[in-house]
Order: sequence, then structure tokens, then C-alpha cells
Amino acid sequence: MPMSPSFQERLFAVLPEICEHFQTPFHIYDETGIRETGETVKRVFGEINGFREFYAVKALPNPRILQIMKDMGFGFDCSSMAELTLSREAGATGQDIMFTSNNTSPEEFYAAESRGGCILNLDDITLLEKVPHLPECLCFRYNPGAKRTGNHIIGNPVEAKYGVDEDQLPEAYRAAIRKGVKRFGLHTMLASNELNHTYMVETAGMLLDKVEEISKALDIVFDFINIGGGLGIPYRPDQEPLNIEAMGRKITELFKAFKTRNGYVPRFFMESGRYMTGPHGVLVTRAINRKNTYRTYIGVDACMSSLMRPAIYGAYHHISVWGKEDRPKTLVADVVGSLCENNDKFAVQRKLPEIEDGDLLVIHDTGAHGHAMGFNYNGRLRPKELLLGQEGTVELIRREETLSDHFATLEFQPDTIKLNP
Repeated sequence: MPMSPSFQERLFAVLPEICEHFQTPFHIYDETGIRETGETVKRVFGEINGFREFYAVKALPNPRILQIMKDMGFGFDCSSMAELTLSREAGATGQDIMFTSNNTSPEEFYAAESRGGCILNLDDITLLEKVPHLPECLCFRYNPGAKRTGNHIIGNPVEAKYGVDEDQLPEAYRAAIRKGVKRFGLHTMLASNELNHTYMVETAGMLLDKVEEISKALDIVFDFINIGGGLGIPYRPDQEPLNIEAMGRKITELFKAFKTRNGYVPRFFMESGRYMTGPHGVLVTRAINRKNTYRTYIGVDACMSSLMRPAIYGAYHHISVWGKEDRPKTLVADVVGSLCENNDKFAVQRKLPEIEDGDLLVIHDTGAHGHAMGFNYNGRLRPKELLLGQEGTVELIRREETLSDHFATLEFQPDTIKLNP
């Protein structure tokens, strides 16, 4: 279900007071829900040797959220210098960070090596020659190509820009051994927002099989496997949630069987972002206009700079109208923002209760890839972020952008060169 009933009950009871104090629009996240999901993940995979979740910072890169993840014992999956910086400022050091980038610059590698380093996960065999100093423990991202299918978000692995291919993988580890690497990991990520737990179990099995194959060929053992992220959430009310209990049981069985065959077992990592925070955030916006032409349009005070998934993916986000949850849905309308783009729509021909100017619309499941994917086209500014705390507090954890922020890059020292003819 979009937005858990308990989160809705906690939020809706105080929403007018929050809106009066902070003003719309804003994203608000539920600390209680985030922590409950984290504890569930730790429990269902807890029997597997060395299990650890590395939270995908790209999903919700806010220091306050990262503090919660660190408090639960999680590491961080990073793919940029900014994400490395945020993770380290949250207290992550060394093996707390998995750095998985692609088309990585020398500056990013230096940043990854600094301040105690990290687990380096290479996306391309050629990067072995470009890393300034290879760490003792090295991982490669594996792309199995035609052996597996992806889903509609990531697509066909053969067409994906990510990962070392099937034929390159053994040579990648041989080259790493020649360069002095002593410890090894294997990573993949083949799907995004996957609700079929069997797919994720098959991915874990694929990596364990590949570890066995490479271990025997090269006489090495693997420190860990990482099945990546991709655990899905049900954005639509009629979707069944991921059966994480069954996923945990079946992956645990795979690890036990591996240990029986090989006498050891690698640690088990994953890097969920959406699953950890996605359902525990909403975008609150206010209706400011109603337009009746060929269709009915409900204009709101947020736009796709606050949430672009519906525009770029055609993604569905459920919408509640505060105080009208139980009223009949007699209105069919597009819910739209103010950008000069016709795809600036949070919903298309959605059935909703009748909406008047001033009504509060709550757009569900924005706790991952919501604020993080924001942008500034038309000079539109990204909204504030709030945290609904466990003790009944509401905390500002990021202020809204201002025009001064937007124009800051136009303040610079003049710099002109004269070109020779």
C-alpha cells in the first residue's frame, strides 16, 4: 500500500498545524517508519554471515536521514564525491562506504581514497589502470548480459552501461591479483523497484555460483557478495508488496548450501535506497487553481522540480486530499504544476474527491528519488524537507531554496582568455 496507515494517521492528525508553521510545499519523512523497515531488514537477513545494508545515498541524500541509517548500523552506497562527503560527515569511515561509480574521474578516485578510504567497486575493467592506489579489498560490478533480464526501469543488461561483462570478469580478478589485491567482492544490480522476491533470490544465487566458479579457477576466496538495491515498493494501492520474509528465508538457504559445498561463506551486502525510505516520505502541496478546458486541471504550488518521477517515467504516485479521504471520487483531473512543460503533471486523469483552492494534497511515496532528483528549470526552486520524529516533533532538515541560491553561480571573478588566430 502507498503510505502506511500508521504514517498517515500520525501525519494527518497534525498536518494543518505543520502547514501553518512551515508552509507548503514540502517533503516530510517518517522516522518511525524508516526505523521499522530497517529493523525488519536486519531481522530477515540476520542469519546470513556478515549481513549489512549499505543505504543508497542517492535515494535521499539528507544528513539527518543518514544519521538514522548510521544509528541502525548501516553503511552507505555512494556514487559521487558529494555522496562520499555526506556519508563521511554522518560518521562513516573505511569499510562503512561502498563506492560504486561509473565513468569515474581521477578526482573521484582520490576522494574515495581520502579520509580512510572505502570499499571500491569498479564498474569497468579498464579502471584498474586508472585507480591511483588500489585498496587491499576490491570489488567488481558484474553485468551478466543475456544470461539475465532486467526490468522496465533499468532495462536489458546487454544494453546497460553498467558493469564488467561475462568474458571480462575472470581477467578482471586476475589483473587485480597481479596488482596486489588480497581480498575480493562481487557486486551486481540488475533491476530497480522489483516486487518479485524470486528475482532477487535468483540474483543472489547467480552471484554465489559466479563466486564458486571464479574461486576454483583462480584459487581465491571472496570476502562478500553484494546484490545491489532494486527492492521495490508498491506505489499503486492494488500492488502486492515485496515478500521480504520469503526473500530472506530463501537467500539464507542459498548461503547455507554454499557453506556446505565450500567450507566458507562470503558476507552478504545489499544497498537498498527506495525500500528503506520511499514509502516513508510524502510531498505535501496546496491546491491553488482549478482550470476547466478540454480537461479539468488542478494546479498546485509544487511542480516537477519537486518530484520528477511521474514526468520522466510515467510513474504513479498515489494522492490523498487531506480531510477528504473518505469522500467519493467524483472528480477526474490532471494534477499539475507551474513549469512551462506539458509533462509537469503529478497525475493524469486521476479520480479524486472534489478539490477546492486551499485543499492540501498529499503525494505518496516520495521518500526516495523525490527531492534528490529535483532541478531548477524555469528557475523553480526545490522545497524544504521535514522529519516527523518519533517523539512527536517535526524538524526542518533542509530549508527551501531561495533565488539567492539559484543565482549564486552567477557571482564569480571575471576570467577571459584571448585566443591566437
